[in-house]
Amino acid sequence: MSTVEVHKQITADEIAHTFEDEVPKGADLSQYAAEDWLALAIFWIMALSVFLQFFTRYVLNDSYAWTEEIATYCLIGVVFIGSAMCVRMSRHIQVDLLFRYLPHRPARALSTVIDLIRIAFFGYAIKLVWQFIQIIGDERMTTIKFQKGFVYYAVLLGFVLMFARSIQIAVENWRRGYSILERPGAFDGTEG
Repeated sequence: MSTVEVHKQITADEIAHTFEDEVPKGADLSQYAAEDWLALAIFWIMALSVFLQFFTRYVLNDSYAWTEEIATYCLIGVVFIGSAMCVRMSRHIQVDLLFRYLPHRPARALSTVIDLIRIAFFGYAIKLVWQFIQIIGDERMTTIKFQKGFVYYAVLLGFVLMFARSIQIAVENWRRGYSILERPGAFDGTEG
């Protein structure tokens, strides 16, 4: 067996014509929701803050103290608002091994119970975060003197979005008759 590579010569015209074969389609942004765009905006604020921290620390040798605090609080916003996207797309960690061995009716019942528990959890988390905001929402941040309530309102918004998306997913599961736990292949394209 020879290890010599064989290459076919292609002319510049042939290469140029390959770009004409298929017209690229426009970007499809329909799969993204409001929470995706909000998380992206907060992410870029965080990225710019981290870059400014790096630039002022290592290039100017005099770092801005507030950039680290802003980046930390932006990360909190990205995590909780971005989690709503994960709920909408059913991308959180889940164990579906048991569902492979259960008959349809018990699997359907267990999946419905899991949907209800998820809704109840997010509802309870909303209540807890709201109580937390009432207690310490007026405290000031360390370096920029804004109220910490701004950060916790982002967490609250994330839980409200997760609550709403979990209700939406539960309704879709009930209408469809199965969830991602019962038939993961129907959601990732592997089911034929």
